[in-house]
Amino acid sequence: MSEVKPFRVGFIGAGGIARTHMKYLNQIPGVEIVAAADVVDDNLNKAKNEYRVQRTYKDYMEMLKAEKEMDAVSVCTPNGLHAPNSIAASEAGKHVLVEKPMAMSSKEGQKMLDAANRAGRQLVVGFQYRFSPQSQFVREYATTGQLGKIMYVRCQALRRRGIPNWGVFGRKELQGGGPMIDIGVHIIEAAHYCIGSPRPVAASGQTWTFHGNKPSNVRSVWPNWDHRTYTVEDMAVGQIRFDTGAILTIEASFVAHLEKDVFNFQVFGEKGGANWETSQVFHDVGNYMLNSSVGYVGSWDHWERKMRHFVDVCRDGAPNESSGEQGLMVQKMLDGVYTSAEAGREVAID
Repeated sequence: MSEVKPFRVGFIGAGGIARTHMKYLNQIPGVEIVAAADVVDDNLNKAKNEYRVQRTYKDYMEMLKAEKEMDAVSVCTPNGLHAPNSIAASEAGKHVLVEKPMAMSSKEGQKMLDAANRAGRQLVVGFQYRFSPQSQFVREYATTGQLGKIMYVRCQALRRRGIPNWGVFGRKELQGGGPMIDIGVHIIEAAHYCIGSPRPVAASGQTWTFHGNKPSNVRSVWPNWDHRTYTVEDMAVGQIRFDTGAILTIEASFVAHLEKDVFNFQVFGEKGGANWETSQVFHDVGNYMLNSSVGYVGSWDHWERKMRHFVDVCRDGAPNESSGEQGLMVQKMLDGVYTSAEAGREVAID
C-alpha cells in the first residue's frame, strides 16, 4: 500500500471560517497544518491549541518567507484582503484556497488568477454549495439535457432579520457590499455551476439600505450590530443574462419583511424544472404533470467535500471544479449587479 503524500497547509487569517477549514483538513490523511498568520492573538491561540497548528505568525508575509516547505495557503481574511493575500501566496509558490467571494471586484479577481497562472499554481475558490448532494443532483439533470434548454433560474438568499453582529460585514470598504456579496454569492455560484457555468454578458440590479444603518430594538437572533459603521445594502435584487439566452435573477437580503428565511434556487427548462432545496424535478410524463422526488440524494457534508477537493486538486492533480476562472465569472455577476444599481441601467459584462 503506497504511503500518503504529505500536504502542508498554512493559513492567512485564523478566525472562525479558518478554524472550520482546519477542522476538516485535520481529518484528511497526510495533511499537516504547519502555520497560521493573524493579527489577533486569540485567533492564533485557538488555532494552535484546538487544531494542532504548528507555528503562528502576526505577519503573513513573514510566514510566507519562513515556511519554505509549505505547499498551499488557505486565505480566510475579510474580503478586502483576499487579493493581496492570495497574490502574495501565489508569488511565494503556494497553491491557494481563497474563501468566497473571490475578491472585492473582478479586477482584483483577474489579478489573483494571473498571479496563480504565472506561478504555475492552483487557485481554488471556496464555493462549498456546489459540492452539496442537492447541487450534484440538479447539475446532473440540467447538464444532461433532461430539463431541456434552460430558460430561467430564480435564486433567493433572504433573511428576515440577519445582519451579522460580528466581523466587518457591514463595512463596504472592507467587505465590498452586503447580502449580495456575502450570502447571495453562495446561491448564485451553486445555481451557475448547476446549469453548466454559462458566460454572463449583462446585468441589471437595484440595492436598498433602510434598516441596518439605524438603531433597532427589534428582537432577533443577531441583535446589536454596529449601525454606526453600516455602509452596505440591506437588500439587493439583480438579473443576469447569459450567452445561452438564459436569465438568472437573484434576491439577497439581510433584512426583508417576509415570512421566513429563504435559501434556494429553482431552474426552469423547456422540458422540466428543478428545485434545489427539495431535490425535486417537475416534468410531464404522458398526459400528466409529475412532481418527482429523488429517493436518496446523498448525505455527505459539502464542507468536507470542499476541503477534500482542495487537497485533491493541489496535491494529487485532480481537475479543479471550483477554479479561479469560475470564481471570476461569479465575481463579474456580483460586480454587474452593483454597477447597474449605481448607474441605474443595465450594464454589459466583459
